[in-house]
Amino acid sequence: MADIFRDSIAGQVVRVFLKGRLCYADERAGFQVPTFEETPIKSATLGSTSSIDDGEAGEAGEARMDKIPIVGWYGSDDQDNPQNWSSKKKVFVSGLITLLTFSVYVGSSIITPANAAIMEIYGVSTQLVSLSLSMYVLGYGIGPLFFSPLSEMPRTGRNLPYVLSLLAFLVMTIPTATVKNFPGFIICRFLQGLMGSPVLATGGASAADLYGFHKLPYALAAWSAGAFAGPALGPVMATFAVSNLSWRWPMYELLIIGALCFVVLLFCLPETSADTILLKRARRLRQLTGNAALRSQSEIKQGEMHLLRTMAIYLTTPFKVTFLDSSVAFINVYTALNYSIIYSYFESFPRVYLNDYGFSINSMGVVFTSLLIACAVGVVIMVALQYFVYESYTTKYGIGVPEYRLVPGIYAAAVAPIGIFMFGWTARPDIHWIAPTIGIMIYQCAGFIVSASASKRENAFKNYHLQGLPYFPIPSC
Repeated sequence: MADIFRDSIAGQVVRVFLKGRLCYADERAGFQVPTFEETPIKSATLGSTSSIDDGEAGEAGEARMDKIPIVGWYGSDDQDNPQNWSSKKKVFVSGLITLLTFSVYVGSSIITPANAAIMEIYGVSTQLVSLSLSMYVLGYGIGPLFFSPLSEMPRTGRNLPYVLSLLAFLVMTIPTATVKNFPGFIICRFLQGLMGSPVLATGGASAADLYGFHKLPYALAAWSAGAFAGPALGPVMATFAVSNLSWRWPMYELLIIGALCFVVLLFCLPETSADTILLKRARRLRQLTGNAALRSQSEIKQGEMHLLRTMAIYLTTPFKVTFLDSSVAFINVYTALNYSIIYSYFESFPRVYLNDYGFSINSMGVVFTSLLIACAVGVVIMVALQYFVYESYTTKYGIGVPEYRLVPGIYAAAVAPIGIFMFGWTARPDIHWIAPTIGIMIYQCAGFIVSASASKRENAFKNYHLQGLPYFPIPSC
């Protein structure tokens, strides 16, 4: 589809150098500019917005009210509106966001099969080698606090932070794969996670750009599945490379995955932010009509929005919500604990399956596929609930209260301890290895349902918390 390439980063670059190619509907001959609704705006605000946008003339002057035509959609069926895209296009774009999420999350656990080799080569302890996991997680926990505001600014949009951060992620993967000392390796791992982090916080926002209320949960379930599948598949992908090639090969694999993802996103990921799309439309129409008064709604707001202010809001809001609302605080703490236990598998699995059951490193890697199977079961459950329960409920009674969506999480939270106790009590040589594996699957499935039911506001909090939890399963003696 030509419009997908046109709206991608590569397509926008082509438009700059090849004038008259990859045109929008309003750039084609015979296009009739519609009449837009006029909104009273203070002239001072208009002047400020003009200077911010593209240097057009305009002084603040007196704060009188002027009627400004606000550029919007060309109708309810406007195909530039992401909400009106075809189902195939929406699924394709959602798949790209899920792929990007997977590419970053897989980097957290992909290094764990190499821990034994790293300990031997660098002469470090089990506690220190666990930094290769925890510092990466800490990096992608901190990153969204600084990078997410960029995706909310109309001049930046979603695409630019995604593509540029992934490029920085790839650049940092090269020294991570080649560094010659352990401290440098750990620093590079932290920077890897930091640079790959934007999609982990704004992937849900991209899904919300595409889907309405009833269909959004399906997209969020798929996106969450990518987040859960990454850590589960990381060890599976790396074990055979570590045992047959080198401990550095997990980083090479991550570089290959990230590079393929970067190429696809560069050429095939269209912009989904409505504010950004309308901002670009307003610029085109000003050039086409010569009417410098045309503005998008985001340009009006932009006169009062600045990057530092936006970043300050994003930095403080998660903590304000967490500490001022007890229900949100509880969900954050519980979800952080849930993710922390999941990440502790990467330290406990080698002790159980290598030491107690005598598995080879390759066989242990296959055990991690049980996490993926459990995640798939969780997706099926959440999709079934959305289709058979939520949609029926909202059709009859309206949207209802948000807490209604927490009900599956409540039941899953009750089931989760069964799985973790089953793993803890049966993980010994005299009991078949399938028993603790089933326990892990129960916990993983329940954990996915809890996470999918809860608010996404816990993202930063959970990552701060879980970066320290991998140390708990490690004996100190």
